[in-house]
Amino acid sequence: MKPWRAGALVFGSSAAVLMLEILAGRLMAPYVGVSLETFTGIIGTVLAGIAIGAAVGGSLADRRDPRRLIGPSLVLGGALSWASLPVLRLLGPEVGTGPLAIVVLTAAAFLAPATVLSAVAPMVAKVKLSSLDETGSVVGGLSAAGTWGALVGTFVTGFVLVSALPSRVVVLIIGGVLVAVGAVVSWRAGVRRTGPALGVFLVATGLGAAALPTPCDTETPYVCVRIESDPERENARYLVLDRTIHAHVDLDDPTELELRYVRLFGALTDARPDGPLDVLHVGGGGFQFPGYVARTRPGSEQVVLEIDPDLPGIAEKHLGFVERDDIDVRIGDARLGLPELDDSSFDLVLGDAFSSTSVPWHLTTVEVLDEIARVLRPGGQYVMNVIDGGGNGFARAQLATLSARFAHVAAIVPAEGIPDDESVNQILIAAGSPLSLPDIDPDDGVVLTGAELHAFIADAMVLTDDHAPVDQLLFR
Repeated sequence: MKPWRAGALVFGSSAAVLMLEILAGRLMAPYVGVSLETFTGIIGTVLAGIAIGAAVGGSLADRRDPRRLIGPSLVLGGALSWASLPVLRLLGPEVGTGPLAIVVLTAAAFLAPATVLSAVAPMVAKVKLSSLDETGSVVGGLSAAGTWGALVGTFVTGFVLVSALPSRVVVLIIGGVLVAVGAVVSWRAGVRRTGPALGVFLVATGLGAAALPTPCDTETPYVCVRIESDPERENARYLVLDRTIHAHVDLDDPTELELRYVRLFGALTDARPDGPLDVLHVGGGGFQFPGYVARTRPGSEQVVLEIDPDLPGIAEKHLGFVERDDIDVRIGDARLGLPELDDSSFDLVLGDAFSSTSVPWHLTTVEVLDEIARVLRPGGQYVMNVIDGGGNGFARAQLATLSARFAHVAAIVPAEGIPDDESVNQILIAAGSPLSLPDIDPDDGVVLTGAELHAFIADAMVLTDDHAPVDQLLFR
């Protein structure tokens, strides 16, 4: 085998493994969400596949002719890549959430292709090792080729393919290339046919991957988007991002606020002094609330910091959002966009940025609160939506963090208390001056302030850029 062919095989198989690893986070998000725990489970499981594949591939190469194993391994790796799609579609809705569910789902969908493709490198090494005198250069060269393949696969997938194509299409392409290359390599090695089981599996996985529907109506660079009809209102729509409802819009009356947390946003906004408001939205979602402010407070100037470039267009097409000069939508990470805003430029800052059900950790810390305090005018308020339950570890930590930077803090929680078995929206309010809060509908919650709030926070940690374990605090 020529050196360039050996290097290309190891480069390509390693690239495919890392491409599948990057795509796993996108493909699994509708079922288990996006969090540090998601990526920890994916990385750990794929690493296990790499280790198992290297060991098994080396053992097989010592017992059989590796030239006749490489091609079929690539074909099987491609088929298993295709199989990951129907496995996720069928198993994903059933596994539940949490670390164990993440590992189980990752293993079911991606452990096998990672293992099989990682077996290619030791098989190629066996072919290339003709004497002990060249062991170092052969092993080192192939190791370098595999590492370069992993790097290129990671960068091309994360920076190019995820934005350019739906993840499902990328998986179909990866599997197709592996099957095609494997067939050529098999033919050159004298393997003219494979067992009937592999042929049946190849056809079944290809058809399953192509035929099973995706859970997304649209896949953006960041989320799986679904627009669902409200069965009780003909012209009402839900926006579902990954597995969480982010908006409910009645197209006949966009000022109708159906979701509890949005009603609370509305109550707190309506309680501000009469007249136009300057409002900063950290996170756009369905862009319902910028439209609500524009309709109920004519003349208001608003800035929306939204990381996903596709969501404004989706909201305009399906949810009644209308682009207008007094709503400045800025695409990019809110943490990077905040320093570009002027001091004392907003009456109200609304925090509604989520990655699945978790607020991105870098938007929770004292350091980002310093920026929010800077852009608020005297008398301005920061209103933040969080989702938590059980021990409420994150919500309490976020309140502790708000208390470390703002003199006046309050929370609106369900009147019946925080449930032990599910997560709920909680609205946190912070300001540098005394809060003037409206009467809250008892169905929407109760307000905690003063000693009651301090007892609620208890000994919760303050979140900093150096230590903000948001995903681990959720529902603890």
